[in-house]
Amino acid sequence: MAEQITKIEREYVIPLRRAFIKASQYERTGKAIKEIKKFIARHMKIPERDVSKVKLDVFFNNDLWFRGRKHPPARIKVKAVRENDIVKVTFAEIPQHVKFLKSKIERRNKKSEEKPIEKKEEKKEEKPLESKEEKKEDEEKKRDEKEKGLAVAEQRIMQTQQEAKVQKHLTAKKDPGFHRMALKK
Repeated sequence: MAEQITKIEREYVIPLRRAFIKASQYERTGKAIKEIKKFIARHMKIPERDVSKVKLDVFFNNDLWFRGRKHPPARIKVKAVRENDIVKVTFAEIPQHVKFLKSKIERRNKKSEEKPIEKKEEKKEEKPLESKEEKKEDEEKKRDEKEKGLAVAEQRIMQTQQEAKVQKHLTAKKDPGFHRMALKK
């Protein structure tokens, strides 16, 4: 039978100060992140409290690290969404600067998806019809380039084999003092 997808969504205010105050200053933000994962695993009832099943949002993680590794926030409000055994943790209220970053990345991804399509269409339009002789010349050039590439690859293989032989002979020589030490023991 197929598993039913259960989706549980909750908001928490996680106190972090008690956890990270015990750690040395340079470990505080890392300790805070670990504490968030432990808190979520405990309260969202993940089997065996496995923190590897708790996933933090990239923007959420970056926001925690923004203040540096010595000064994490004392408490943080999060939204946890559990789908089967995996819990995804994000902001409860998304800050304005994070909304801006997300929209910026979405726009960048849209532009990158559109550009290659346009370039392919432009290339098709720009090519004039070639004569049979020009096509044959192009094919011959391509074959020559392939043959050159194969020849270069074969030559590299030969060189690596020769270098391996030389290296083998260098490492095969034994130190005369080594044998004497073995006999003494």
